[in-house]
Amino acid sequence: MEKSFGLFFHLKSTRNYKGEGELPIYLCVTVDKVCREISTKRKWDPAKWNTDSGRAEGKTENVRSLNSYLDLLQRKVYEARQQLLHHGHPVTAENIKTVFHGHEIQTHKYMLMEVFKKHNDQMAELVGLEYAPGTLERFQTAYRHTLTFLQWKYKVDDIDISKLDYEFISEYEFWIKSVRKCNHNSTIKYLTNFRKVINRCVRHGWLVKDPFANFKMTLREVERIALTETELQTLVAQQFPIDRLRVVRDIFLFSCYTGLAYADVKKLKRSEIIIGVDGEQWLVSRRQKTDISARIPLLPAALTIIDRYKDHPQCQGKDLVLPINSNQKMNAYLKEIADVCGIHKNLTFHIARHTFATTVTLTNGVPIETVSKMLGHRNLRTTQHYAKILDKKIGEDMKGLREKFR
Repeated sequence: MEKSFGLFFHLKSTRNYKGEGELPIYLCVTVDKVCREISTKRKWDPAKWNTDSGRAEGKTENVRSLNSYLDLLQRKVYEARQQLLHHGHPVTAENIKTVFHGHEIQTHKYMLMEVFKKHNDQMAELVGLEYAPGTLERFQTAYRHTLTFLQWKYKVDDIDISKLDYEFISEYEFWIKSVRKCNHNSTIKYLTNFRKVINRCVRHGWLVKDPFANFKMTLREVERIALTETELQTLVAQQFPIDRLRVVRDIFLFSCYTGLAYADVKKLKRSEIIIGVDGEQWLVSRRQKTDISARIPLLPAALTIIDRYKDHPQCQGKDLVLPINSNQKMNAYLKEIADVCGIHKNLTFHIARHTFATTVTLTNGVPIETVSKMLGHRNLRTTQHYAKILDKKIGEDMKGLREKFR
């Protein structure tokens, strides 16, 4: 649908017009501030023309005849617009003029995977400038899922975007959940990436109707698991005879004390440890996921871990702070560590980040605005998810009120 539509008749002055005689009447059709003129093949005296109404003035037979003719042309414009809508063509001033003159609309078939690939190719060119590598990776995964779904459902490698509708989106959601075995929130995230490409088609006018209209894209709230103070201290005190488990434990603890995600710890350089405004050591880095700067004053426990690995062969000569293996290996080792420590939680680096947000900072009275900044969140609402699970903090906050009413 077009954003705005209007039409009016006007007299068009010619270059050699001397102020006397009749002028040609033109019909101007405007869609989204783009105008196209259509000649009515009629002329009229400017002295007998009403500019506001766009019609001839007077009660003579010639006036009535001309105005009736202009009314007819106006109806033809509305019919042309309706015809475009009916056939799913973009409603533009140029297309209205084409149909008005009885010509066929020359349409280009836009294919979904072709548009998706172009979107991802352009995004790849902007990685490091506007997008993080992880963002591109998510869209590439969404592309592969979409292609596999088309092959599974329609036995094709591509489809005309004009065939996308609510049913297509519903079937795609079902496929991600049933065949790909993704949970609800992961499914919504894949569909959100897909929707960005669809929105591009809608904005360009290639799609008349958004197939996501009326489709609910609500994420379900997930409980964010974190280590308790007791579990954290158990992890700190545990002795590991195996070197690889000791290293992974230390890196996990470093994430608990800094809030850095796995990808950010992996790329952390010694040059990103600086002296802050308070004279203490700070960690200043950009989050790989959001490219937002994270400025974190380092706790003594984190500094101890950094010092422990300053001479590690994997760190020397590479400016790296810690020796890190692949995320898959790290998480596998964390499961071993949890078993040894008697921690009945599925330890992952996400849990370390959640532990920093809750057990290490919010529980100890650090304001949520400060925690949000250190975590590199774009807005406070993201951080507020962590605050919901802090029963201990709620109890402490209400302690003073209890005393007042005692």
